[in-house]
Order: sequence, then C-alpha cells, then structure tokens
Amino acid sequence: MTLTADQRRSIELYVVKAAGYYRSVEATGVVDFDNDQATSVLAPFSGPVTRLLVSPGQQVREGDPLALVDSPDFAAAVSSYQKALATARTDRRLSDQDQDLVQHNGVSVREAAQAETDAVSAEADRDAALQALVSLKVSPATLKDLDAGHPIEHPQAPIRAPISGTVVEKLITPGELLQAGTTACFTVANLSRVWVMAQLFGADLDAVSVGDSVQVTTGIGRENVPGKVDNIAALVDPDTRSVRVRVVADNPGNRLKKAMYVRVLIRARQESRGLLIPVSAVLRDDENLPFVYVAQSDGSFARRHVLLGYRAGEQYDITDGLRAGDQVVVAGGIFVQFIQTQ
Repeated sequence: MTLTADQRRSIELYVVKAAGYYRSVEATGVVDFDNDQATSVLAPFSGPVTRLLVSPGQQVREGDPLALVDSPDFAAAVSSYQKALATARTDRRLSDQDQDLVQHNGVSVREAAQAETDAVSAEADRDAALQALVSLKVSPATLKDLDAGHPIEHPQAPIRAPISGTVVEKLITPGELLQAGTTACFTVANLSRVWVMAQLFGADLDAVSVGDSVQVTTGIGRENVPGKVDNIAALVDPDTRSVRVRVVADNPGNRLKKAMYVRVLIRARQESRGLLIPVSAVLRDDENLPFVYVAQSDGSFARRHVLLGYRAGEQYDITDGLRAGDQVVVAGGIFVQFIQTQ
C-alpha cells in the first residue's frame, strides 16, 4: 500500500533496534515466619503445667521463663546432681588425703591411685548431672544455690524461651500433662523480618534470580514493603505446577502477618535485550493477531504479523517478525489500516 505525500504527514515512523531492559514479574504470595528466626518450643520434661507466665503477643528474651511445670523428671535431675555433687566432693577430699598419706607411707600407692580414680569418676558423674540440668535450662541462680548446698523445696521446672522474639502461639493450658520432647507448648518468632512465599510459573522464572529487589503490596495502606529474593526452589510443586520463590522482607510495625495473601513485584537485576518497539505500533487484525505496518524500500507500507514478547513499560519486545533497522508506523497506524480497508 502506497500513501500520498499528504497522507505520509499523518504518520510517524520508528526505527527498530536492539535495546536493553529490565523485566518485572508480578505474582501472589503468602506471608510466613522467617523460619531461621522462629521456633516451636517443645516440652523438655514431662509433667502437668502449673502456671503460664506469658500471653500471645508478648515480647520475650532468650532464657525467659514461659511456663512452670510440676515435673518429676526435673526433680529427679536436681536430685541426681545434688547426689553427684556430694559424692564428687567427698571422693576428691579422700583422694587428696590419701595423696598426703602416701608421702608418709600411711596408705599404699595402689590405694591412693584407686582413690584418685574414684574421685575422677565421681567428678565425671557430677559434670554429666550438671549438663543434664543445663539442657533443661535451669537458671544460673538455681545452679549456684545447688553448688552452695542450699535445699530447693518442691522445685518447679521452667519452660524457657530458646530465642528472643514474640510469643505468637500458646498451645498449652494450666493442668495439661506434657510429654517430654513431644508436646508443643509455644511458638516464638522474631517478627522484625518475615518470609513471603511467591509462586512463579514458566517463562517468569527466567527473569528472576536470587538477589532481585521486590516490592510487597499488602492492600493495607499505600506504602509497599521492600524485600529481596532469597531462594528459588529446586522443585516444582506437584499440585500447582509452580516454583516457590522465597522473598525476605523487613516487617516494620508488624504489618505483614503469617498466612496473609500479598502481591509481589519482582524487579530483575539482570538486563534482558531484544527488539523493542512502542506499544502504539502494534495493531490487531480480524483474528486478534498482532501486526505492524513496515515501510518498504519502494516507499510503500506492508502489514507484517509479529510475535509479542515481554512488555517493558510502553514497549514490546518483538521475538519474531521484525529485524533491526526496520521502520514501523508508531503514530497513525489506525489511519493506515482505515485506508487499507477502503
């Protein structure tokens, strides 16, 4: 199709050339705790709960007591340490006395060596009993009282916070019987940072890499929450056929809540290259297939179908149908199409 000189003044041409751009990918995501900073607190000993010391939403520090348990396991561990401590002190005193006596032939060398062996064995039992108490999170003040020989009447076992953070779940009630190593009592999490688990499909994965910047939209308020791609799953979810992408985001004011649905916009750091043309150059035919008008060497214009790739703002990446150096109509394409149909 050839246009007159007056008609040519109604259109604008654009020279196709290769250019770089940065892709953006939108996806849905679900907020989760940062599992590197969250933990489920299991009962370290058995027994009934006597008292709860914290409530959900309360801030705790590592080592703070969360609940008290009337635990026979704890009482037995305290008793074992007291016995081992007393035995170790006695055997060490006897061994030291025998070492003095052997210098004056008061006891035989064999008897002194046996006494030293008994003392070392007793001290090993004491250290093992002490480690058992340490693993049960016994406070340094209680250990100091035990070392001083002060009696502890009806000791109650404290369940302590393993990390600093917020008590987000309380799973036990007073009077509930706990089983050591089995019963989940609390969940403690540091909510200053969370994970957002996004789902990506197919070609979107090519545009995303670890370290890409992310904007998380909650729908609450106008400000987005910044984040960064931290991990890309190696496996495809068999149910959704998607790949999970983990985004780490700061959580000012605890705006992001566990299980909240959000939108994520991932901006690629790696530059992509392609043949970019303005969106205004692309028209649709009767079958809704995209095409452009290309200027020919003889001054005429030809309709050419194209394959649209990624849309970068107001430009399309054309993956097939055009070459660098082609001139396409970017303004007045509708006018050209009208003339062609007459």
